[in-house]
Amino acid sequence: MADLDREVAGLRCREVLGRLSEYLDGELHPSQRARLEAHVRGCDWCERFGGEFGAIVASLRRELASSAPLDAALADRLRNRLRASRGEAV
Repeated sequence: MADLDREVAGLRCREVLGRLSEYLDGELHPSQRARLEAHVRGCDWCERFGGEFGAIVASLRRELASSAPLDAALADRLRNRLRASRGEAV
């Protein structure tokens, strides 16, 4: 876990890991994106982990894009079950 405490380009590994999803979704401000990219270029651990994480996300996105649409009745049952599990009115 000591590797997660490295500081490269003004960011710690923990900060980079916490922002990976935002980075992959294109939600970071350009200056934040540049800092994160500078960290990853200088940190072999984050470069390796970030690459693996990105590949998994890309694979999931491809799979979801090619999936058949969910049956409306099944979607309603799932929504109701999720609401009930959160204690919301169904």
